Amino acid sequence: MNKKIVPVGERVLIKPFTEADLRKGGKKSVLILPDSMTKEKSAQGKVLAVGDVKKVKVGDTVLFSKYSYDEIEQDGEELYLLKEENVLAIIKNG
Repeated sequence: MNKKIVPVGERVLIKPFTEADLRKGGKKSVLILPDSMTKEKSAQGKVLAVGDVKKVKVGDTVLFSKYSYDEIEQDGEELYLLKEENVLAIIKNG
């Protein structure tokens, strides 16, 4: 049985990028910020599912606060569930 995680409230489900994803570039649009440019550590990933949110949508690449999520596992993949307010930026091409 294939289960699907559906965030509730103002939460988003994110698949975090790995170090390898960030380094290889390619078709992914990622933004690498040195720690000296941010007050708190942050991470990047792709939005897989959303609850009742206003700013982000499925498929967005986002920058989020590194210590603001709950780690969950689905089908052997590590995913993050966090509140929309902890999404720091949406990364857009162009």
